[in-house]
Amino acid sequence: MTRAYTFYMKPLTDPEGTRLPVKLDTTCNGEFAPVPLSAANREANRLAHAAAERNAKRLDISKRDFLVSACGAASTLLSFNAANAAAGITGGFFDLPREASLEPELAQAALGGKGEFIFDVQGHFVGTPEGNARGPDVFIKDVFLDSDTDMMVLSFVPSAPDAEPVTIQAADAVRRIVERLQGTHRLLLHGRVNPNQAGDLEGMDELAQKWGVSAWKTYTQYGPGGKGYFLTDDIGIRFVEKARALGVKVICIHKGLPFGPRSYEHSQCSDIGPIAKRFPDVKFLIYHSGFVSSVREQPFAPGAKRDGIDTLVRSLVENGVQPGSNVHAELGSTWRFLMRDPEQAAHALGKLIKYCGEDNVLWGTDSIWYGSPQDQIQAFRTFQISAGLRSKYGYAQITPALRSKIFGLNGAKVYGLSAGEVKKYLARDPMARERTAYLERPQPHFRTYGPRTRREFLRLRSLEQP
Repeated sequence: MTRAYTFYMKPLTDPEGTRLPVKLDTTCNGEFAPVPLSAANREANRLAHAAAERNAKRLDISKRDFLVSACGAASTLLSFNAANAAAGITGGFFDLPREASLEPELAQAALGGKGEFIFDVQGHFVGTPEGNARGPDVFIKDVFLDSDTDMMVLSFVPSAPDAEPVTIQAADAVRRIVERLQGTHRLLLHGRVNPNQAGDLEGMDELAQKWGVSAWKTYTQYGPGGKGYFLTDDIGIRFVEKARALGVKVICIHKGLPFGPRSYEHSQCSDIGPIAKRFPDVKFLIYHSGFVSSVREQPFAPGAKRDGIDTLVRSLVENGVQPGSNVHAELGSTWRFLMRDPEQAAHALGKLIKYCGEDNVLWGTDSIWYGSPQDQIQAFRTFQISAGLRSKYGYAQITPALRSKIFGLNGAKVYGLSAGEVKKYLARDPMARERTAYLERPQPHFRTYGPRTRREFLRLRSLEQP
């Protein structure tokens, strides 16, 4: 049975314009405790609301109508820039013209994209304020109507087989709803496997043959009694070998965002370099890229034993795994959290592109824990690493071509898709037509669904326990 994780019962729409289109708040995905906003974040939200009220009056529209527009998102991001600059956070920023806050054409040019193929390789179906009966409808609206997402992979949280918050059956129901709406495959499925848990290795056959999963999802820090495992352990090697035998050779591994002190070591990435070298025909997708919310992202220093994304980089460097290998870094929750601190975001993205390769960084949002992923898309479309950090640390400039790779071209290659052919087909399907009609009068709610306080986080954790 699917559990509903409903924490707030506010109306879906926001007629008074109390919510910003780019959401800086404490919402988490249930895998790490909510982190309070910094003073710069609070000031950013304050400035954004003040700018929205001021700009709405200048355009003679309501605050809500302004916030729903491209100018509303542009004004919000520009306010974030101002707050960050005042706080001395200058290593990363949202690069768009100041005039975009009032000129729709400029705002759309900056935020509307260039027709990228957006393939979100980490999505989640969770309970919503409307309950499970309408949950799939809300999921579809958040992902495929209120955002520019073209395709998504539906993933899972760790659990015992008889206590899955989202069962494979419920996930398949969502996929069938999406297929009925648009007649093609906009949603792929993961099969959750924890090989250190009784029955999971044996269950891989059914997941592959009956449910047609496109990849496996595992949590190396999860297991009976709170004890995790490494992919280089005997049980981890058996898991990889079985994936190869079943012909589904894409393995998604949660790394970083530790659940707590137990098995913390297994949340780190020391096993990634060795397992990638041993099985070069298997694609290893490192979910969250080893990011830890309590570890400040800095430039990679080979001699420094820092946690966080550095554990992934260090494992690759020490094992001679070069950029462009079979290791792919995924951004779900990592990018969403680092939108709060663009300087840390600059170091995180700079390192991942440099050491994993520009073809090996994958777009993921962990939505719909965070509501519609559109704000994450808009923020990434405008994000830039400062020239100073690029020069000092050899980070890449975030060009339109690089954004297109991260947004979807890289993920398409991992899953054996032709992005161009898929994009052409999706442009003509019923979902595309429904979205075109919807965008004539969009009603985004700018809400999130995940826990925002420690109490809500602990409540969710209690529901997930076997």
